[in-house]
Amino acid sequence: MTDPSEQAPIVVGVDGSEPAQDALDWAAAEASAMHRPLRIVHGFIWPLMHVAVGPSSVGPADGGLQVEAERLLADAESRANSAAPDVDVTCELVVGAPTPALLGQARDAELLVVGSRGLGGFLGLLVGSVGVAVAAHAGCPVVVVHPHPDDPSRTAAGRVVVGADGSRLSAAAISFAFRTAARRKAGLTAVRVWEPPMSAYPGLVVGSSRIRRAERRKLLAALKADRRTFPEVDLEVKLVRDENHHPGQTLIEESAGADLIVVGSRGHGGFAGLLLGSVSQSVLEHAQCPVAVVRPHGDERRRERDAA
Repeated sequence: MTDPSEQAPIVVGVDGSEPAQDALDWAAAEASAMHRPLRIVHGFIWPLMHVAVGPSSVGPADGGLQVEAERLLADAESRANSAAPDVDVTCELVVGAPTPALLGQARDAELLVVGSRGLGGFLGLLVGSVGVAVAAHAGCPVVVVHPHPDDPSRTAAGRVVVGADGSRLSAAAISFAFRTAARRKAGLTAVRVWEPPMSAYPGLVVGSSRIRRAERRKLLAALKADRRTFPEVDLEVKLVRDENHHPGQTLIEESAGADLIVVGSRGHGGFAGLLLGSVSQSVLEHAQCPVAVVRPHGDERRRERDAA
């Protein structure tokens, strides 16, 4: 068996805030379930501000910003060890601004986990540029943890939901969702939003039932390969007719009963502009469960750049 400490870790950003604690709990549980090491990271921005980080000459010897940051990491490590004693836990105090600190740690990670809000080293997460930048540019999937009211670390019941728009770039999100559902022995709901004839096909007289059948075929085709790989997953396909062009609201509504929502970082059709405009902001801000953002990798990334 491979030594978990030699595997790509799950990385979680902490800053002492309650949302970061929720993210830490979720990441520790996921690391245990995936048999992966856990790396806890704190972005220590104060040295860049040219302020003193050591003890004050008039304060206690164990004071100062550096000691406080190290204490924050020690507390986080203790919490993770208590929650997941079988997981190899390490800590990193990274000097730098939040976005580069997190993106740097994500280069060799299996998964990057952050809270839905932040303080200190992760100030402005999801209300400014940091959360969007991390989710859009990390070299691994990113999970933004919106805690369940009853259990912030819940990872093993209910269903996984994936937004599928039919683009090749959603294939990574679909594969991630299938793997996660199979590992958790959870069901999977694949959601595709379709527009009625007058908005989707202006000037073309086509019955809505015919369009619905065509959209269903596209969705099943997008799911076919992973469904064959994971036949044990209880798969539900859901077509949602949207006349008001609010696809993000569909996923928000689905999140109420889900353990995880999985979306691709770019798309078209029913999930146009995800992570680039209002749809992404809406899902990341208002989902009632953790949101996984999965970017295309390898050849798909190269094709995406060539097509740009």
